[in-house]
Amino acid sequence: MPRDEHISKVLSHALRHEPWLYELELDDEGWTSLDAVLAALRAEHESWRGLSRADLERVVAGGAKRRHEIAGDRIRALYGHSLPGKLLRQRQAPAGPLFHGTSPEAAPIILREGLQPMSRQYVHLSVDTAMAREVGRRKAKAALLLEVDAPRAHAAGVAFYVGNEKVWLADAVPPAYLRLLS
Repeated sequence: MPRDEHISKVLSHALRHEPWLYELELDDEGWTSLDAVLAALRAEHESWRGLSRADLERVVAGGAKRRHEIAGDRIRALYGHSLPGKLLRQRQAPAGPLFHGTSPEAAPIILREGLQPMSRQYVHLSVDTAMAREVGRRKAKAALLLEVDAPRAHAAGVAFYVGNEKVWLADAVPPAYLRLLS
């Protein structure tokens, strides 16, 4: 695995799933000290001892999917958290439909029970079908796509939040707002 990709995976683990293993403290919005993260990563691998802020900025900026962000002397994961409790987010109104890729086995259950966050804090939704299909292929070779009528769901009180420019989050999406596309 290339070095930057490996750093990104460890960074995601530290900021999304088990920050305590890296002796990191996250605030209510998931932010932590960039210096603390650098120290944790430097301690993680011998070859990362010389890791710099510029290296970390390159890793954060270089991913195909924007998973992390740096602001000043802080860093956080944008989505994908499985931490206990929920990180604070600002509700937003989606402008159009959102999409979710899933397996053929899960689709009937989702259409009956709705989208649930499962082991994550939020349901992850994509802004386009290509991204949703890519995500769904992690679950099944022949992924199925669900369309979420996000504007109608939002108007009915379903909470949506921006994850990044390609990912939206929701607490849950009831089945009334879901439609099978393929």
